[in-house]
Amino acid sequence: MPNSILALLTIFGMALATYLTRISGWWLMSYVQPSPRVEAWLRQIPGAVLVAIVAPAVFATNVAQTLAALCTVIVAIYTKNVLISMIVGVAAVWLLRLIM
Repeated sequence: MPNSILALLTIFGMALATYLTRISGWWLMSYVQPSPRVEAWLRQIPGAVLVAIVAPAVFATNVAQTLAALCTVIVAIYTKNVLISMIVGVAAVWLLRLIM
């Protein structure tokens, strides 16, 4: 079997495994009525995952990126506006890289 066919079959198999894993969670949860506490916990997972991905990158970079991330978080807390926070973050990293 040529390598290209094997690679294509591997990609298709992993896509199918990923899809089945995701859809099985939805299917199983359709039979369960979670408590309010469990629902609150499940709503916090996306934010926790985002922090777990972003935090190491923020602290592994130089001072300009770390300060820009801090500016972004502060603006996000005060304005509750994602677009403004992103604009401030990009502007802050650009300006801090220029200065530093």
